Amino acid sequence: MTIYDMSESMRQSSAWVGATTKAFWQNPAFSVTMSPLPALFSAWGEVTERTFEKVATKPSWGIDSVVSADSDYPVTKQIELELPFCNLIHFTAERDRPVNRRVLLVAPMSGHYATLCRKTVASLLPNCDVYVTEWKNARDVPLSAGKFDVEDYTKYVVKMLRHLGENIHIIAVCQPVPLTLVATAMLAEDETAPQPRTLTLIGGPVDPDANPTEVTDFGNRVTMGQLEHSVITPVGFAFAGVGRKVYPGAVQLSSFIAMNAQTHAKAFADQIGAVARGEAADLDRHNKFYDEYLAVMDMPAEFYLSTVDRVFKRREVARNVFKVDGRHVDISKITKTAVKIVEGGRDDISAPGQCLAALDLLPDLPEDMQETFLAPDAGHYGIFSGSAWRNDIRPAVLNFIDKHNDAPEAPVKAAQAPKAQAAATPAKKMPEKLGKTDAAKPAKKA
Repeated sequence: MTIYDMSESMRQSSAWVGATTKAFWQNPAFSVTMSPLPALFSAWGEVTERTFEKVATKPSWGIDSVVSADSDYPVTKQIELELPFCNLIHFTAERDRPVNRRVLLVAPMSGHYATLCRKTVASLLPNCDVYVTEWKNARDVPLSAGKFDVEDYTKYVVKMLRHLGENIHIIAVCQPVPLTLVATAMLAEDETAPQPRTLTLIGGPVDPDANPTEVTDFGNRVTMGQLEHSVITPVGFAFAGVGRKVYPGAVQLSSFIAMNAQTHAKAFADQIGAVARGEAADLDRHNKFYDEYLAVMDMPAEFYLSTVDRVFKRREVARNVFKVDGRHVDISKITKTAVKIVEGGRDDISAPGQCLAALDLLPDLPEDMQETFLAPDAGHYGIFSGSAWRNDIRPAVLNFIDKHNDAPEAPVKAAQAPKAQAAATPAKKMPEKLGKTDAAKPAKKA
């Protein structure tokens, strides 16, 4: 707890140093000199202050209106369902005509706030009613709320889907992909529960070993004991979750930056120069990106450790042996929910093939209820918020939703021998699935 409080004190001190440096070197007395140093020092102070302030600031959604082809509609945001570790947020556009698409966007709990999916939500609102999982900063959740691990996460998704009822479409982004797949299977096993119409899985690690990356290799290199002793710490005295063990957001941010240290260093050096020359703006490209990127939240220690252990190391979802409350959840029971896989060819976090592995677990899902999409030039963030999402992936996802919206329940096929055989040989199946992408040539190239 002392270490946690010291870390927060260092953050506040760094922000204070930046603010002080900025104020000192902006003194009019330095305007008489022709040296560029006062402007550079002031710019360094301004960028430093903003950087360390944003680390502790939860970003706002900032979605006040939505523009459609014929009008501009105001947007309201309200809490649909409040739970200890998450709020289910409902965005509604006050349109003059209703829409028939209801979408649950399962946002990641991976260090950043759900607002990381702001552009995803804004792009869906013209055509959909959108619900979003807004996970809470673990340091603000009191110990009395209990633990929160991968099983609790899965049960949260199930609870939200039951609350939303029929005719719901799920879009899971990155980290929640394997757990959302399990949650859908839990509903499929309950004959009385309403089944989601579609499940779109975007760039998630269903099988991390299908195409290993630096992230998955890290999970295999370290032991659980090493992780627990090196990155887990109790929350300090200044927050409601005092004493709760967490994976601190500041530690996560250090890991994110270390993966592309040179790129980030150049970005900040360029920004300091832009501020010194008077070319920067409050919402320029650099600030818009880093205001979101630097805003991090603490994860519950149980959730982080169980994710590494059960999803990455033991590959329980990939092997279809995942259990919730001691009961095995059979993913192959999903037969009435259409599934679409979206991957980015340049995704260095969840590489192509990791998410596609979900289809190997669905031997009884009819072929016409499966779709794949590979965006060859998209990175990890681009597949849900970049130009690839706006121009290619989003239209394909909406078409997929429309294809299965209010569709009759699909019968379970009695015999699926060829499909079952294919599921047993994923190495042979992958080219077949990639060949069925919406963008056939890029998929073949990948």
